[in-house]
Amino acid sequence: MQKFEKRSPVVVTEVTTKHELRQFMQYPNRLYADNPNYIPSFYGDDLSDWTPGKNPAFDYCEARCWLAWRDGEIVGRIGAILSHKANDKFGTHRMRFSQVDFVDDSEVSAALFGTVERWARQKGCDQVHGPLGFTDMDREGMLVEGFDRRSLFITNYNAPYYPEHLTRLGYRKDVDWIEYRISVPAPGSAEAERLHKLSEFILKRKHLHVATLHHKSEYGPFVRQVFELVNAAYAPLYGVVELSDEQIERYANKFIPLVDPDFVCFVLDEQDKLVAFGVTTLDPSPALKHSDGRLFPFGWAEVLNDLHHGDTLIMLLTAVRPDLQTEGINAVMMDHVCQNSSGMFLIIAHLGTTIWMREGNNILQASTDEFLGCFLQCLGDGIYTSNRRNDPDLIADTDFAVCTTKTIEICVLCLSNGWVGRLILISKQIA
Repeated sequence: MQKFEKRSPVVVTEVTTKHELRQFMQYPNRLYADNPNYIPSFYGDDLSDWTPGKNPAFDYCEARCWLAWRDGEIVGRIGAILSHKANDKFGTHRMRFSQVDFVDDSEVSAALFGTVERWARQKGCDQVHGPLGFTDMDREGMLVEGFDRRSLFITNYNAPYYPEHLTRLGYRKDVDWIEYRISVPAPGSAEAERLHKLSEFILKRKHLHVATLHHKSEYGPFVRQVFELVNAAYAPLYGVVELSDEQIERYANKFIPLVDPDFVCFVLDEQDKLVAFGVTTLDPSPALKHSDGRLFPFGWAEVLNDLHHGDTLIMLLTAVRPDLQTEGINAVMMDHVCQNSSGMFLIIAHLGTTIWMREGNNILQASTDEFLGCFLQCLGDGIYTSNRRNDPDLIADTDFAVCTTKTIEICVLCLSNGWVGRLILISKQIA
């Protein structure tokens, strides 16, 4: 990781050219070049996200990004997004900060956030919050626990000193997100059989069935239904705004190539309408680390290899129709994963679009507890609970969540290493 001694003053410049935008996107690859736990996202997607004309979110967002320099070297970066759609929905005047990385130097972090806060005031905002993207499909959150674990291509990674800097700058926690790692029972095992029986019971009781898919070409009828369900299920969540038709098309084109039909579960009602879905994919993180997130000229071959020969699944996206969120439908999706992923691990993570434990949202919390709880109970007579200790004055608090069962071995077997990462969203009042 870069280390800089204090020399000349920090200079913050706005990114205005394609070359500077490429420098902006490449900076974390240099900052974390020697850190095996940092995984870049897809480089081409990041460039498109910040290019007006390529990202439909610019229809309702204003965005700027900056680089911090010292002695001719880049020492930090930050982006800012003014989402008029989010502010209108939630009745707020907030500026989002995004894509933030910096060396361990308080002058650098202060200069970067000071730049964002000045623009926020100019635009009439009274708060800055983040890290957030243009939509809930983008990377979000600041890591506060789990620095020793490899990150995912859909989640942020940052060094342990970030929360310390933000605390000094006056930022406080809004919500916690938790990343879980689950050991998937082998098909045919006693645990898998219990889960399968529960799944069959729920399908019969609610008059539902699972769509049979053999090829990606069969996704077509479900794509729009998937994102309509996302819009409905995620509507109450922190910072989430409805995706437009143009955004739905863009994200469909982004995710469909990653997804194998074996790892997709579409749950339908008697009229063949989608009521729930779970989309998982084999983890391409090792290939992305090796290629710095670039697919060309040769990165695509390694990514394809990881997408066909891996032992870890990432839950990219899942949603349940709001009126069914406490009916056990998650057991159906978990059963589908178990039947097709013998001996693998399942990472339940979030780009803002999957299963995160978000404080202040009882419906999603209930759905998450149900998801993990039904899985625990299928492994034995277990009870899952989540306990929080909230201290708004602390960004990096501890003892956030514990899993308790009547038999502790059940918890260990089910969750493997339990939750393996915690990210937070933070905010600061600036007016």
